[in-house]
Amino acid sequence: MDFLTTSLLYLLLTMFLFPAFNSFRNGRKLSGGKLPPGPRRLPILGNLLDLGDKPHRSLAKLAQIHGPVMSLQLGSLFTVVVSSETTAKEVLQKQDLVFCNRTVVDAVRASQFNEFGLSFIPVSPIWRSLRKVCVIHLFSTLKLDANQYLRREKIEELIGNVRKSSLKCEAINVGQAAFDATINLLSNTIFSMDLVDPNSSHAQEFRKTVWDIAHDAGIPNLADYFPLLTKIDPQGIRRRMTVYFDKLLTLFGNLFDERSESRKSMDSSGSSNDVLDTLIDIIEDGIEELDRTQIIYLLLILFVAGTDTTSNTAEWAMAELLRSPQVLLKAKKEIEQAIGKGNLIEEDDVNHLPYLQAIIKETFRMQPAVPLLVPRRAGSDADLCGFKVPEGSQVLVNAWAIGRDPSIWENPDSFMPERFLGSKIDVKGTDFELIPFGAGRRICPGLPLGNRMLHLIVGSLLNCFDWKLEDGISPDDITMEENCGITVQKAIPLRAIPIVV
Repeated sequence: MDFLTTSLLYLLLTMFLFPAFNSFRNGRKLSGGKLPPGPRRLPILGNLLDLGDKPHRSLAKLAQIHGPVMSLQLGSLFTVVVSSETTAKEVLQKQDLVFCNRTVVDAVRASQFNEFGLSFIPVSPIWRSLRKVCVIHLFSTLKLDANQYLRREKIEELIGNVRKSSLKCEAINVGQAAFDATINLLSNTIFSMDLVDPNSSHAQEFRKTVWDIAHDAGIPNLADYFPLLTKIDPQGIRRRMTVYFDKLLTLFGNLFDERSESRKSMDSSGSSNDVLDTLIDIIEDGIEELDRTQIIYLLLILFVAGTDTTSNTAEWAMAELLRSPQVLLKAKKEIEQAIGKGNLIEEDDVNHLPYLQAIIKETFRMQPAVPLLVPRRAGSDADLCGFKVPEGSQVLVNAWAIGRDPSIWENPDSFMPERFLGSKIDVKGTDFELIPFGAGRRICPGLPLGNRMLHLIVGSLLNCFDWKLEDGISPDDITMEENCGITVQKAIPLRAIPIVV
């Protein structure tokens, strides 16, 4: 059942539950200050139907009419959408303290994720401890350099699996191959082991669970817009999310306990010295005031946030390259000249591949994995570019709209990596025209690892193979339609035949 149908079915129920709800002003009278402009609102539903099935695109079109600071009434939830470089900087940097906490949607209340998950707990001593662990102990340059050999082994396996398909002249599902590689790149960095066998049914189940989380968490949820519906969970989203979360929490809890027990029977020389060992050391040595539960939830968010986003971006990048043969040829020539045809890319090689870096940045610009950054919540009344944002309002940053802003980008709908050659624009949260990982204190802590993995996957696929579309499909016929959840996937998976170079 689509969101429009569901919304209309619950309209009568909502009217019954809210008989006196005839004003959409965030549940209270607003005084002083001018609210941001926005589209006309329907009774009860407000602007819910304006979201459509691709909210990032719908909101970008509305922003062209109402401006870069725009308000919508989503049921009872007053929402402000910012859609420009300047307004994003205001929210994510200049007034980061006001907007640093996240809107807790009903989906993430499943399995108490909102109480333990780094992405949604408020800024607090526990949040700072978890953040510190990520920045210093997990994703620092020193730590990532020390265990890069683990990721190289997984890239070798990816290329080996693709080569098998090449020898049979079989097309591969590029997104699926990238997802399988990403899971084990991440699991070897964290656990020094493959979490799944790409050819096993367990891999399919794990992949489906992660995709289901991303999909269901991105479904517009009536319980978020009409709080009295929270108790009945009308769309069943929280119930399904509980199943998904519990499955992964059990898996990571077992891995944590097995490692803890094995450490008791070995000396320090037998330690893996991977991320899991580091996390257990932090607990045992009292480096941070964290416990087993908090660490297991941290592992959950690392995998949920790290696998889907990275593999989706890799698939979008390959799709754009296959649609642009001249760009593809230029990228292959750069890599061949730098490291030799057919060789695997090492992480240190990326610094000498500016065109590959430009391709990844251009993919981030056109297809940010999370086009609407995880919603913020106004901690107090705030002034945003001359408009009042009431306390408790939801604030959305439309990274997709900023990446397509014609006042920033020439030919914004064209894939042109050359725009980044010689440019200092980066994705590290200081250049607000390109913020696929967010910015401010809530910037994605896994950015350093995700960026490394993405360049390795795309670069190695380019250098080790030529690519041909199956069934005589021409580059112009590659569909770029989207399937939206929290992340944006290709609606029709990219399939291509690898040819050994």
